[in-house]
Amino acid sequence: MITAEMVKELRERTGAGMMDCKKALGETNGDLEKAIDFLREKGLAAAAKRAGKVAAEGVIEAYIHGGGRIGVMLELNCETDFVAKTDGFKTLAKDIAMQVAAANPGYVRREEVPAEIVEHEREVLRAQAINEGKPANIAEKMVAGRVEKFYKETCLMEQPFIKDPDKTITQLITESIAKIGENISIRRFTRYQLGEGIEKKTNDFAAEVMATVNKG
Repeated sequence: MITAEMVKELRERTGAGMMDCKKALGETNGDLEKAIDFLREKGLAAAAKRAGKVAAEGVIEAYIHGGGRIGVMLELNCETDFVAKTDGFKTLAKDIAMQVAAANPGYVRREEVPAEIVEHEREVLRAQAINEGKPANIAEKMVAGRVEKFYKETCLMEQPFIKDPDKTITQLITESIAKIGENISIRRFTRYQLGEGIEKKTNDFAAEVMATVNKG
């Protein structure tokens, strides 16, 4: 029997999509190591091999939503100018820029989150757990889980992809590397929101972006 835990572990170890992991485990009768080999044979090994390649080409994608109320500038890198000009790569850049507009991440990956911000978050979460009446040892376990949730909400690479919530942006990039055959890396982004910092209902804008994606 293929369990959700088995699929989760295979996804974490390979970066492959959920359906691909289910299929691989089914084809190998639940043998995790054989399932990893199965996915590699299907092309995901290419993603791992390309991860160390220099990605200095690419595009700067500009995405503007809703009459200019939310804007995103995103740099998506690849290895060659040829790939940067392909429709597939441009579509990927647009999808990720839309992700930034809708989900409003603060960082590309968790390694970029300043240590003082993570520690502050831990302190707040620890206080919350204690105020809920949890014993110290339980509180620490809750903090660890909530910090992971913080990373998943704050870091672009760990967010669920808005067009397919069963995969993360990391998995989207991994699958794209396998398809395109070059290393792909999100270098940086900037998100602008009209009236940001002014006291008003700004969250409505992000909700509209999500509604537009869902309609598409």
